[in-house]
Amino acid sequence: MCKRLRRRILELGLEDLAAYRAYLRAHPEEWAVLEGLTHITISRFNRDRGVFARVADEVLPVLTREAATRGADAVQVWSAGCASGEEAYTLAIIWHLQIARPIPGLALRILATDADDAMLDRARRGCYDAGSLREVPDGWREAAFVRRDGSFWVGTPFREAVRVARHDIRDDPPRGPFDLVMCRNLVFTYFDAAGQRDATTRLAGVLRPGGALVLGKHEALPAGVRGFEPWSPGDRIYRRVSRG
Repeated sequence: MCKRLRRRILELGLEDLAAYRAYLRAHPEEWAVLEGLTHITISRFNRDRGVFARVADEVLPVLTREAATRGADAVQVWSAGCASGEEAYTLAIIWHLQIARPIPGLALRILATDADDAMLDRARRGCYDAGSLREVPDGWREAAFVRRDGSFWVGTPFREAVRVARHDIRDDPPRGPFDLVMCRNLVFTYFDAAGQRDATTRLAGVLRPGGALVLGKHEALPAGVRGFEPWSPGDRIYRRVSRG
């Protein structure tokens, strides 16, 4: 991001950040350009393996049992800030390889959203290089991907679980309720305290009571936020407290 900003300052013939701040004040249209420079596009399959291990071993099984108990036909998931789709497809792979078999008739439906159109196009293609798969467990490459011309394409059953759509996390959320919301390395890293609280309110509004909110491994909900409790002590996974 810093490299992009430096290139933009050079393009405009400015000397430094102070000059760029003055330029922003004089040219409000530049804010849209700056926002485009600040998108973080780093993503990998199974990134932060410990987080996904907890989701696979503890969170998804609980949410799956609860969905089956209430007679739902699917576990609903929102991957907010999905970048190029690796997070959403990781969940789909976990579901098909570890969760789905014991509960026939219960599907996983994942809504993967981002504000970057280039990243969304890549997510829709479902095609990745080997570097994106360097953290996947043994057997995933053979079970979940098709190797073609040196690239790895997500297999059809896993692609079918994911719907990709454009959404800015600062806007009203997509229609829920969701059983699981993944919001990692986005709001709770890059927003100020007020922005984090506003976003938490929006996320809570579409998360089913008893559902789970997963943050990045170095993130936490802002102080004073109500309606959530840690899934277990020290977690960056929170459970939505039932209303009333």
